[in-house]
Amino acid sequence: MLTQPSPSLRRISLLLLSAALLGVPVSLRADDALPGVNDPAPVVEQGENDEGAVGKRGRITPFNGAALPEGEVPALQSPEEARKADAEKLTPSSGVNVLERMGAELPALPQEKPFAGKADDAYGAFQRGYYLTAMELALPRAQLGDAAAQTLVAEIFSQGLGVARNRKDAAFWYGQAANSGDPAAMFKYALLLMEGRDVPRDKKKSEELMKKAADLGNSSAQFNYGQLLVADMPGEKGLKAALPYYEKSAEQGIADAQYALSQIYLNVDGIDENKRVTARDWLLRAARAGFDTAQLDLAIWLVDGVGGDRNLDEGFKWMLRAARGGNVVAQNKLSHLYVNAIGTRPDPVEAAKWYVLSRRAGLKDLSLEDFYLGLPEDQQKAALSAANKYRAS
Repeated sequence: MLTQPSPSLRRISLLLLSAALLGVPVSLRADDALPGVNDPAPVVEQGENDEGAVGKRGRITPFNGAALPEGEVPALQSPEEARKADAEKLTPSSGVNVLERMGAELPALPQEKPFAGKADDAYGAFQRGYYLTAMELALPRAQLGDAAAQTLVAEIFSQGLGVARNRKDAAFWYGQAANSGDPAAMFKYALLLMEGRDVPRDKKKSEELMKKAADLGNSSAQFNYGQLLVADMPGEKGLKAALPYYEKSAEQGIADAQYALSQIYLNVDGIDENKRVTARDWLLRAARAGFDTAQLDLAIWLVDGVGGDRNLDEGFKWMLRAARGGNVVAQNKLSHLYVNAIGTRPDPVEAAKWYVLSRRAGLKDLSLEDFYLGLPEDQQKAALSAANKYRAS
């Protein structure tokens, strides 16, 4: 249940990681140039026609004049023939299984071992949304010292599920569960001790609990203990000390840790080359998990050829995704990509729209301002209208 760091911790993590990388920025600022993005002349990805217009090539569609192979276009049918053909096709299907889709036989799965343990009725009720039932079942066990039940009671109080929210009672039961050895409760209670929220602040005990939870395999504790090491030991020493914890957390799917790995593997001296070549892969995992800063950085890496080959099309797609997610720097960079037709066709209205959105968020860019003011009035109005509609949606 307790796996993802809070947004506030994520913001802190980015600052810590950025500072620890000895001046290597986590993401580019608006005035950091992408090669070709801020050049006065348009960048031609694969070719330029005689009139100088930039065109994106390689798409075989009716819109760029490519013809379908002979015989690929099906013959037209009359409405009666089409209905008759559809009726013949609308027969129940037995379906296509995965093996048939793959076209290859797989070895038989090993026989599933029967579950010999005792089902946890309290957690079962919690998972089905029967929170009062879960509390009634868990509380007697919690009072007898059951660590899992204590954590469940703490979570119910913490979130106010079926009962009045009570953070002090939640803190009490997290503390009891942590003392009973539950790693998830150790992580949660360590955060409370670190913040001094509903319990007396105790930095030393917080760090001890965080490390213990991390060593017991809690993925969020692994990431956050890595953060503590980076904060206590700025620079490469702290990053290398935190690296094993980041790696374990990243392997369990924590996007913040995956992002941290990508930055460390690429930028820190002395990293094994077998790990260094995986930097972009870890960044891709974090981006796919929805981490917008990872999406922005991945777009820049793809456009600039950092950590692998350049891929302008994919770079544009990730920049667009980050921009749509509200990342202001990505909105600014996306405008540059539209202006210079990098990974996309030139589109002055879209370029101006994303510039307007990033400008409203406080990100200034003199080159884009000059571009915007140089547009015809009708395109400026269209961009403003598109930006207003985007904000309202």
